[in-house]
Amino acid sequence: MGLHPLEFSESYLDSPAFRDKIKAHEAELDKTGRFIKELYKDGKNLINATKQLSLAQKKFAQCLGEFKFEYIGDAKTDDEKCIGENITETLMKPLEKFRKEHLGSAKAERKRYEKETEKYYSSLEKLLNISAKKKEPQLQEADMSVEAMRQHFQESSLEYVCKLQEIQERKKFECVEPMLAFFQTVFTFYHQGYELAKDFDHYKKALQINIQNTRSRFEGTRSEVYELMKRIKESPQEYRQTSPISSEGYLYVQEKRPPPFGSSWVKRYCTFVKEQKILHMKTFDQRSGGKLGETESVTIKSCVRKTTDTLDRRFCLDIEITDRPSTVLTVQALSEDDYRFWMHAMGGKESVTSITKHVFIFTGINDQGLYRVVGVSSKVQKLLSLMIDEKSSEIDLAASEDWDVKTITNNKQHSDVAANSKQNLMTVANLGVVFGPTLMRPQEETVAAIMDLKFQNIVVEILIEQHEKIFGHAPSSSPSLATAHLFAPTRQSKRLSRQNRPLAVYNPQVVTLMKAKAVYPCEAEHDSELSFQVGAIFHDVTLSREPGWLEGVLEGKRGLIPENYVDIL
Repeated sequence: MGLHPLEFSESYLDSPAFRDKIKAHEAELDKTGRFIKELYKDGKNLINATKQLSLAQKKFAQCLGEFKFEYIGDAKTDDEKCIGENITETLMKPLEKFRKEHLGSAKAERKRYEKETEKYYSSLEKLLNISAKKKEPQLQEADMSVEAMRQHFQESSLEYVCKLQEIQERKKFECVEPMLAFFQTVFTFYHQGYELAKDFDHYKKALQINIQNTRSRFEGTRSEVYELMKRIKESPQEYRQTSPISSEGYLYVQEKRPPPFGSSWVKRYCTFVKEQKILHMKTFDQRSGGKLGETESVTIKSCVRKTTDTLDRRFCLDIEITDRPSTVLTVQALSEDDYRFWMHAMGGKESVTSITKHVFIFTGINDQGLYRVVGVSSKVQKLLSLMIDEKSSEIDLAASEDWDVKTITNNKQHSDVAANSKQNLMTVANLGVVFGPTLMRPQEETVAAIMDLKFQNIVVEILIEQHEKIFGHAPSSSPSLATAHLFAPTRQSKRLSRQNRPLAVYNPQVVTLMKAKAVYPCEAEHDSELSFQVGAIFHDVTLSREPGWLEGVLEGKRGLIPENYVDIL
């Protein structure tokens, strides 16, 4: 079982499960640090052993010198010296640099996170212990102070979560790449190693592609994760994890003691199951090492607000328990919003402001199409309208000049596209990158969903590569549009799928196209794209890493250009 993704929304809840996930990530980074230290130590031993071997070979060369074979000893000594220097440059220094820079920064971020945790929860307890009889300005000032600390703590939590996951992904190529470089050097110096390297070539090539794909996915995933973190910072309440089945969060529970000891308030992580009306309470304190206490469960009969006349504390609720008649459990929420949240969840006897449901709409998806931009927008919309219209007859896609190849790209089978990857640069891996995130993207926006994109790409690759076994027959070759008629039957209820741009596309080569001229106007929808009018001339035009796009320079600015919007000069 791998590491669980750290969700940004969980950092606001700060649950025991979230703390356990953070501990697992921290333990994995500590393990990586110990591994690099051991590898560094063993590497030093290897260098020393290489030096000893070099000395022995020099002595051996002196003996051979009497028989006029000095060049044998000299050649071997040079090889061993080269290996000793190479292991330091290609393996030891990169690993030590990764350990000091990235793992060291993670430890510093961890200390800052623990410091902010201690500061925030200490301030929170002081606030909750303030008497409700104090003047309103004093209470408001205390609330504002704690609210500022809470925001600072949550920002620190978001940044720490992002840092942990960034290092977890980065180590997959930062640690493996130096080893691969060292192995390649070793195989060069020994004849037997060279022969082994020839047998090892397919694995090295596959590993190199995997490293490059992992690095590309890391860059794309990191940009999406940072974008998600930015949106959560702007509107944290909209991303608060809620469930129709249960509600969860922290409550301070009043524990009464026999006279004359009074009572004490204990912070507990509570989960309320709405249907059964069961409240599960766990004792948990982040500042004491995150030890989880025993779980206590009670069945709630009713919930009412606790007035400050009877108890000198704010945000309190009285909970009547079914299991223990005549027993009232008093709990305190963390804030006014949190108090209303629990009152609403438990069906408390107080008017609850209804929470507006926000509908998150991901824009800019339908306009891109299956291959991001598959054709001229007007032509695509016209074709879709004709195919959806119930009154429309069969459409002859070959008889009209309106339908070019890019407009009906979906008619081309993916296995045929991959078979011609030398010309179109769309390998099976590239098709997986394009279709994986679009056809299998989950509805929710979470870090786990972003991390799963790489597996979705692999599923699409397998479907394309093994289509004969999966679907039972080989794909038929698509006839030429100039010699065959393609007919598209109408569809009554076709839901247009929405999609994002692919994270990255790996092209094994780049072809220079010199110049291009715009035949359609275009308005950029992203910072990386160019806006232009009809007749604009682009210089230094090359194929882009994204299918259906070119890269070129217009008025000194380089950016992406839709391939079907220009003619190559």
